Amino acid sequence: MVLIQLLLPTRVDHGGTPVGDLLRQTHDELLERFGGITAYVQSPASGVWTSPDGHVEQDRVVMVEVLTETFDTAWWRTYAGVLRERFAQDSIHVRATDVQVLDS
Repeated sequence: MVLIQLLLPTRVDHGGTPVGDLLRQTHDELLERFGGITAYVQSPASGVWTSPDGHVEQDRVVMVEVLTETFDTAWWRTYAGVLRERFAQDSIHVRATDVQVLDS
């Protein structure tokens, strides 16, 4: 099994526009495609990084996870592009990790 994690911003622009509708749209798309989703939305994480121009940037993010049999790199590349546009981001962090699921 593959655990896929996405880090999505809680705001779209520097003016602080809420993104609830965009998160719901993404939630619905992933639920339809993968049949299940976990979104950690109650306690957004704080992400900090240095941009290419040397400025320290900060963002509040939520983590969204889906579990699937295989990782379709082409599909995720395309979908990350959709999310970059939707959330007005330079990039969307997508990571995939092989996991063992222990079912009873």
